[in-house]
Amino acid sequence: MPSLQHFVATFREDLETARRRDPAARSLLEVALAYPGVHAVWTYRVAHAMWREPALRLPARLLSQAVRFLTGIEIHPGARLGRRLFIDHGMGVVIGETAEVGDDVVLFHGSTLGGKSMRRGKRHPTLGDNVVVGAGAKILGPVWIGDGVQVGANAVVIHDVPAGAIAVGVPAQVRRRPAAAPFDVEIDDPAIYI
Repeated sequence: MPSLQHFVATFREDLETARRRDPAARSLLEVALAYPGVHAVWTYRVAHAMWREPALRLPARLLSQAVRFLTGIEIHPGARLGRRLFIDHGMGVVIGETAEVGDDVVLFHGSTLGGKSMRRGKRHPTLGDNVVVGAGAKILGPVWIGDGVQVGANAVVIHDVPAGAIAVGVPAQVRRRPAAAPFDVEIDDPAIYI
C-alpha cells in the first residue's frame, strides 16, 4: 500500500489539477468540498490500493459502489488511472475494470470507457496522455487512444485512434489535426463540443 504521505501529495495534485482545469473553481477548499469528480478520483485511489490486495477486493468494490451512489461516477477499482485526471461535472462517467488512463486526461460528464465483450481479459480502452473525452462520448472495447487525442462529444469510438487526432461522430471518424495547429488541451476546440 502507498504511504500516507504519497496519498496526501497525490490528493493535493488532484486538487490543483481541478482548480487549473476549471475556470469556475475559485479555491482549493471549494474544489475539495464541492467537486464530485475529485471525490471519485480520491476514492478510486484508495480503492485501487485495496484492490491490489486480494483479500481486500470485496471491500474495494463496495467502496467504489458507495462513491458511485454519492457522485454518479463509477470507477472500477481495478482500472489504472494516471496522474492529474480531471473529471468535469462527472455525472454518468463510467470507467471499466481493465481501462487504462494516462496522465493529464480530461473526461467530461456522461463519458464511458467501457467494454463490448463479456469475455475475461483486456476489454476496456487504453488512453494515452493529454487525451480529452467530450461529454457523452463512448470509447468501447480494448482500443488504443493515442497521446493528445480529442474525442468529440457523443462520439462512439470502437477503433484505435492515432496520437494527435480528433475522433468525432457515430461511429467515430478520425480526423487529423492540421499540422499548423499545436495541441493544447487548454484551448477550446469545437470538435469536443459538437
